[in-house]
Amino acid sequence: MVCEIQGNPNGAGQRFAVVVSRFNEPVTQALQVGAVEELTRQGVDSEDILVAHVPGAFEIPVATQTLARTGRYAGIICLGALIRGETPHFDYLSSAVAHSLEQISVEVGIPVGFGILTTETGQQALDRCGGSKGNKGTEAAQTVLEMVDLISRINS
Repeated sequence: MVCEIQGNPNGAGQRFAVVVSRFNEPVTQALQVGAVEELTRQGVDSEDILVAHVPGAFEIPVATQTLARTGRYAGIICLGALIRGETPHFDYLSSAVAHSLEQISVEVGIPVGFGILTTETGQQALDRCGGSKGNKGTEAAQTVLEMVDLISRINS
C-alpha cells in the first residue's frame, strides 16, 4: 500500500509575512486584501500577519530573504504586478524576481508564495486581482498554507 500525504490550508497558530510591492498599487492592494483575507479565513490570527511594503517588484526578494532568515514566519506570500511595457525591462525583472524567490524558498526551507502577476496589459492584471480571473493573492496564500502543512507532515 502506498502512503500519500498532502497539506491542508490551516494556518492556526502560525505566523506569516506578506511582502507587497507599491508599484501598480491598485492591483497590489487588491492582491494584499485577497491574501490577508485567506490567511485569516484559514485560522491565522490577524496579529500573526506582518505586511511589509516595498517600492517595487525588484525589492521583493531582499525583503523576503530578510524576513525568511528571522525564523519567525512559517511562510511568506509575495505580491506584485509586472505589466509588460515597450522595453525589455519586464523580461529581465520578471525572470530575476521569480528566480530569486525560488532560491530563497529552497535555501531557507520555508514556503514562498509567488503572487506576482506578469501580464501583458493592465486589464489582465485587474482581471487577476479580484476580477474575472479570481485573485492571485488569495491563491498564493492558499499555496503557502498548504505547503506549510505539508512540510510539517513530512517532518513529523
